[in-house]
Amino acid sequence: MMVAVAALTACNGNKFQVDGVVEDATDSTTLVLEQSSNGEWLIIDSVKVGKDGKFSVSAPAPEVPNIYQLRLAGQSICFPIDSLDHLTIKTRLGAFGTDYSISGSEHAEQVMKIDKEAMQFAGNKGSEAQLKAWKDKLARQIVADPSGIVAYYTINKYINGKPLFDPLDDDDLRIIGAVANSFNSFRPDDPRTDYLVNLLLDGQRRRRAQAAPTDTVYADVASLIDIKLQDYHGKEYSLSKVAAENRVVLLDFTAYTTEISPQLNKLLNDIYQNYHSRGLAIYQISLDQDNVAWRQSAQNLPWITVFDPRSVNSQNVGNYNVTGIPTTFIIKGGEIVERVEDPTRLKAAVAKYM
Repeated sequence: MMVAVAALTACNGNKFQVDGVVEDATDSTTLVLEQSSNGEWLIIDSVKVGKDGKFSVSAPAPEVPNIYQLRLAGQSICFPIDSLDHLTIKTRLGAFGTDYSISGSEHAEQVMKIDKEAMQFAGNKGSEAQLKAWKDKLARQIVADPSGIVAYYTINKYINGKPLFDPLDDDDLRIIGAVANSFNSFRPDDPRTDYLVNLLLDGQRRRRAQAAPTDTVYADVASLIDIKLQDYHGKEYSLSKVAAENRVVLLDFTAYTTEISPQLNKLLNDIYQNYHSRGLAIYQISLDQDNVAWRQSAQNLPWITVFDPRSVNSQNVGNYNVTGIPTTFIIKGGEIVERVEDPTRLKAAVAKYM
């Protein structure tokens, strides 16, 4: 992938650039430049930091504003790129993702401020009143420019593994709706627009279901929110495409380093062998902290297994309200028809839809 991007960069003079310095860095310190794709991070380049701590990296300018990050191991610094931006980042090795400054772009400085303010609430620090006051301030900023890249970034921000703006909260959903409707009106061709509209519609559907009278029975059916992740060969799989091409799909969130993983995969293999010829597919997402265990297991599994580099902080985890591992969703006809958190129920549940 990096070779392809390098070739593209060589042919394209329209590039953005990020320079900076990492204090206390060594000549083996490597930074990875990644691009957001609706919450998933795609590697586009890497750069070694010089002995003086300085670095410089560039990449083709995006056709529409997008979010990027510089990552050092498990720490990252996020920033938006509007077009031919030239940013400067200053940080230090021991606090790469927490003690830094960004200059060169108003939007990048806004994102930096949001992320630094969010750190005050990480680890469940800060009171509920303080968090609400901060969210109210952010909401006013979002409404002032709902089709901007900063608004998109803010409503997709996670703190302590939970969405800052929760689609299941009426006030938060109105803010999400302002962004989704603005993108739909003013940025219809933006690759984020469909995702935002689906996020809004799914939130509205789930809120209506929650508000329904208790004596009314509703089918547990939800619209599918697409996921695009790569397998260990680097091939990207779209969940919506897999769902369209198969009769039934099991969307399974797991971690291969957990004790239950071998037993769960044996259960999934029994189900897969019984029903694969009748149109069953499995789309299994690894939420492991690193990809070593995933790669070792994925090579031996017959179904689609992909890796989410954001682990439990992934937007996919928030979109599907995954609160424990394993969690499995049964998809039929492009809709989520059942959620299964108890693996002992999975065989019987799948059988109903086959």
